[in-house]
Amino acid sequence: MKTEVQALKGKGELVQQSLTPEQQALLIAAHKLVANKSFGWSRLFADLESLLPGSVSVSRIVVQDVYKDGEQTRADLEFAVLSRDYQSVMTMIENMNNSGNFRAELRGQDLQKGETITYTEYTLRLIYTPRNGSPVAPSDVAQTQGGNQ
Repeated sequence: MKTEVQALKGKGELVQQSLTPEQQALLIAAHKLVANKSFGWSRLFADLESLLPGSVSVSRIVVQDVYKDGEQTRADLEFAVLSRDYQSVMTMIENMNNSGNFRAELRGQDLQKGETITYTEYTLRLIYTPRNGSPVAPSDVAQTQGGNQ
């Protein structure tokens, strides 16, 4: 079996080497399209909503990449939220990191001044890894933190 596997890998490498740069780019794009089709966007939004405090609003979600890491599909996102309360945003990031679905990292803050309201837009980088089962509930995150939220 090892000999067969090595022979097949060798054939695969020969095929890869015979592809033109355009064909290689097309193959990569096709793999990304398959990853996007198999990704659960509704699940992402449900998981985000379950961790979003009432004092924080989403202002932007930009998908940087959707990819496979072994058997697991992951999404690399730029995520921006609006809030007047810095601590709520920090608690949200902590809850995201403790959820098992997200790896959140604060990337920037931008003070926004309106006519009557002043708030800050916080930009984060999120790596989202969906888990099997139901979306994470805030109470589940609190339990993983020992009930401190």
